[in-house]
Amino acid sequence: MSDLVTGADGLARCAWGFSTPDYAAYHDTEWGRPLRGDDVLYERLTLEAFQSGLSWLTILRKRPAFRLAFDDFRIERVASYGEADVTRLLADAGIVRNRAKIEAAIANARAALELPDGLSALLWSYAPPPRAARPESFADVPALTPESTAMAKGLKKRGFRFVGPTTAYALMQATGMVDDHLAGCHVAAPASARDGMGA
Repeated sequence: MSDLVTGADGLARCAWGFSTPDYAAYHDTEWGRPLRGDDVLYERLTLEAFQSGLSWLTILRKRPAFRLAFDDFRIERVASYGEADVTRLLADAGIVRNRAKIEAAIANARAALELPDGLSALLWSYAPPPRAARPESFADVPALTPESTAMAKGLKKRGFRFVGPTTAYALMQATGMVDDHLAGCHVAAPASARDGMGA
């Protein structure tokens, strides 16, 4: 399969976005679009951490259950979770039942509350300048970058868990901090990662 595929609708997509209807919708409407806001970025950060070692499709299909289990990823609410909530989450078959990841999600909510300027501002501070051109193939898409390595290090320093450089880069891709849609993909190039950030 080519890295870029044209579907029956005549639209060219990154091949991974052509593989299932779930991926097509996610590719076309969410992935790579600039996303800002503390709670929504906390959700993406949490889901990327839960994805570690699993297929993103698994997480995508479980996202409604995750949102229900984690109070729509409201940082203040999750930060207040105690051992009873950990037990509740470990018994929830709708999500990924991994104690270390569940406890990391709670710890990360607490760490996010401590950030003076909020989680969104911190994460976007690591966004690189926009590329001159989109990648031509998947071979041109890195697994991590100096910026994602710096993000992971900065988050760890502030008490965040389960966010290594590769997870950080996946977060950057998913939230439009970088544009890794391939050249020729029908999804419009997102606005500059720096728009509205005063940087």
